[in-house]
Amino acid sequence: MTLQQLKYLVAIADSGLNITAAAERLYTSQPGISKQLKLLEQELGVQLFTRKGKSLAAITPAGRDVIGRARRIMREAENIRSLASDLSGEQDGTLSIATTHTQARQVLPEVIKAFRERYPKINLELHQGTSEQIAELVAANRVDFAIATGSRQLFPGLVLLPCFRWDRIILVPNGHPLTGGNKKLTLAVLAGYPLVTYVFGTTGESSLKKAFAEQGLEPNVVFTARDADIIKTYVRMGMGVGIVAPMAYECQDQKDLTAISAAGLFPRVTTWLGFRRDAVLRRYMVEFVTLFAPHLTPQLTRQAAQLPTQAEVDALFDEEALPLRAGCEEGQEPA
Repeated sequence: MTLQQLKYLVAIADSGLNITAAAERLYTSQPGISKQLKLLEQELGVQLFTRKGKSLAAITPAGRDVIGRARRIMREAENIRSLASDLSGEQDGTLSIATTHTQARQVLPEVIKAFRERYPKINLELHQGTSEQIAELVAANRVDFAIATGSRQLFPGLVLLPCFRWDRIILVPNGHPLTGGNKKLTLAVLAGYPLVTYVFGTTGESSLKKAFAEQGLEPNVVFTARDADIIKTYVRMGMGVGIVAPMAYECQDQKDLTAISAAGLFPRVTTWLGFRRDAVLRRYMVEFVTLFAPHLTPQLTRQAAQLPTQAEVDALFDEEALPLRAGCEEGQEPA
């Protein structure tokens, strides 16, 4: 049994049992992967996949167990490489991050700029998607860090570090009735308008919908998108009232959009950064965490990484006052 065989096995599973796709992913040949798979099954004495003709049809129960262990072995092999690189003082490597469109567009640019100035030889990979898509990338072992808000149940195998908190804002065109100040903003008032907001997750209950439901209200959500810039476009078109993260409100938006605080209307949410519990964090990875969330010092990050459960990680931050993120302040000039 070799690491190469285990690498091929995991690639087959991650490619939907398509050996040709696995070969393309690994820049090798389909016959080579098929041969190594056959040799592995012969050595183990078990069938890892059921076949239909020359194609793989399904993973056998034994195959699921072996693939799960193969993933752990591949992660440990990568950890050994990372540890050796850090000990030797190497400054090259790759940092792969999966996050939402809001974080990628409104929060990460300045962080990545500062990181690149410190580590110009590190290759950065940025993947954007919903929480569910981020979880898929984590499960496939394709990213080092995941950054998201809520949806913690999707990431049971990660150490989740709290980074900052934020309250939603309401976005309307300048001169909209909600900007008049004659009526207090309530969920009942919002329920009377068509709403434009982020795509709802497919797992778990949306905190936005739950807030309305707790008051016996049904929100009239007419349009959803993953990208806040798209949401702002449709608010400008008059399709509805936007509900977005405050970071999405940029100073140049002031010329035609007004932001109204929704603090207290919806639960305050926490953005977190997560990494695998068994990961070896290289020095540049720890520094990226601090750049993204300055209160997460290298010492604190490494301390959290050593804790065996997320409950203990949460307890470590119980007394930590997290920063509250906002967007462009009223009267602030565009950069």
